[in-house]
Amino acid sequence: MEKSFKLAVQYATNNTAIPTRPQFRRWVKAALMQDAEIVLRLVDEVEGRELNQQFRHKDYATNVLTFVYSDTQPLTGDIVLCAPVVGKEAQQQHKNLLAHYAHLTVHGILHLQGYDHIEDAEAIAMERLETQILARLGYADPYQEHNNVITPQ
Repeated sequence: MEKSFKLAVQYATNNTAIPTRPQFRRWVKAALMQDAEIVLRLVDEVEGRELNQQFRHKDYATNVLTFVYSDTQPLTGDIVLCAPVVGKEAQQQHKNLLAHYAHLTVHGILHLQGYDHIEDAEAIAMERLETQILARLGYADPYQEHNNVITPQ
């Protein structure tokens, strides 16, 4: 049975090299295993840094933050993607920008559903699942050195 979800995408960034709402919706749908209400917010470095400082006590902007508000049905939470950090990472790691956004979106959705990568066994399971979901979407393994689009469907 297909899961139902509500997705609000907020563009709070001046960055123009970012995915569209339909792209985000497709990636979220591929990774979601339960009903959910999600806000996906794209931010600039200042807001990304403030959120990471406030909630994780780390004084830098990170690529993705996940906030779970309710793990009951429907699952509710926010995912924050820092557009400048995502762009820099894709460039530094020689990754296709859309593939990197797809990966981080899937990563955030899995966190929202309780997946984590603190312990080695959890990390292996989460990475395996991310790779499977991304392959279904037509993207290469994000954990391989050169992540490029295979054939997006």
